[in-house]
Amino acid sequence: MGVKHEASRGPATKTALAREVWRSLFDFVVATRSEHDAILERQGLSQNDSKALLTLEPEGLSMNELATVWNCDASSATWLVDRLEKLGLAERRSHPKDRRVKLVGLTADGVQAKAALELELYRPPSELLTLPRRDLELLAASLGRLRHFGDLEG
Repeated sequence: MGVKHEASRGPATKTALAREVWRSLFDFVVATRSEHDAILERQGLSQNDSKALLTLEPEGLSMNELATVWNCDASSATWLVDRLEKLGLAERRSHPKDRRVKLVGLTADGVQAKAALELELYRPPSELLTLPRRDLELLAASLGRLRHFGDLEG
């Protein structure tokens, strides 16, 4: 009987608990992926297109900055920018202080597309809305502590 009591307390180590939490988060994201994919399909975007669109701003970034942010080589960044340009969502323009440098920024259509994409992508899945408010508050507080470790934005 003592073994059952210990097992009901949860994982024995912090690492094991973190692994369990991560698995639950990861499995939830995977389980709701079809909703995410449907949003991208409605917008006419690929996964890479959406990542690129969400990082761009109207002011623009240089191709080197984009390659760094997107964690890819220059040719891949060029390919992504070409795709967004063909969709009318981004444009290349000269840097105001150095005409040799090209900046890539959102067009007016790109700003609207990004806003629409964020609105849909960040709409909480219905499963998340079934949690009690207190659970959501605890989850939000815990995830908020992770923001400084990555690109999580709130």
